[in-house]
Amino acid sequence: MSSQYYVPESSRWPIVAVIVIAVFAVSAGTLLSYGSGGALTLLGLVGILLVMFFWFRDVARESLAGLYDAQMDRSFRQGMAWFIFSEVMFFSAFFGALFYIRTFALPWLDGEGAKGVTALLWPDFVATWPLLNPPGEEFSGPEGVVDPWHLPLINTILLVTSSLTLTLAHHALKADQQRLAQAWLLFTIVLGAVFLFVQGLEYVEAYQTLGLTLQAGVYGGTFFLLTGFHGLHVTIGALTLVAIFIRLRRGHFSPQQHFGFEAAAWYWHFVDVVWLGLFIFVYVV
Repeated sequence: MSSQYYVPESSRWPIVAVIVIAVFAVSAGTLLSYGSGGALTLLGLVGILLVMFFWFRDVARESLAGLYDAQMDRSFRQGMAWFIFSEVMFFSAFFGALFYIRTFALPWLDGEGAKGVTALLWPDFVATWPLLNPPGEEFSGPEGVVDPWHLPLINTILLVTSSLTLTLAHHALKADQQRLAQAWLLFTIVLGAVFLFVQGLEYVEAYQTLGLTLQAGVYGGTFFLLTGFHGLHVTIGALTLVAIFIRLRRGHFSPQQHFGFEAAAWYWHFVDVVWLGLFIFVYVV
């Protein structure tokens, strides 16, 4: 590695990423709310995938060219740590909304607590969770809730196992067992893909059998907000692992230099931890 600190060239990808993510977010919201904007949503999704591909390509080329030194490695690690911290705050906001609704808002509507006077709005409302009978006539609650000990439990086993297989892949890479590392990493990717497939089955069951939709009151909204964003993060993590697998197959990593692998592993383990929180507080408790 060079002893001279490397300053990367100006990159267009951060601003392009902001644009395509904004297009995807706005159009996806329009699609969910009004049923239009499907083409723009697809365009935003394709744009995100292209940005990921070209950005990964540029970083890989710089790394293979020997442009990164020890200071650059520290910068990457600090940047990845801050990124994961931002993701922690992202999900903390959603979990906070869930806890606020369950701990404060619903009891207030039932006449309890400092703002129990709000019970005058719907005198017959009874606070329960999951909320199957929302107050008012604007929303109708779901007919049932997802059984946590069926598909969600399967997905929990899949993600916990994927963290184990990814750790085994990392240890194999550090031991310079390239083929074994590739095998464990490929197994991790397959587990992630199966997780997404099972979550798709769960969503179909929720919509068609349980009446659990985005319009099913606050329970439906929080359910899909939390599990949907987590599924998006699993998708991004799986695509990142695919990129790492390709690089591993091409011999880009050595036992001493493989932070790209480690960064992807950090992200994947974070996503797994978030799922454990979802399984406990969204499905079980």
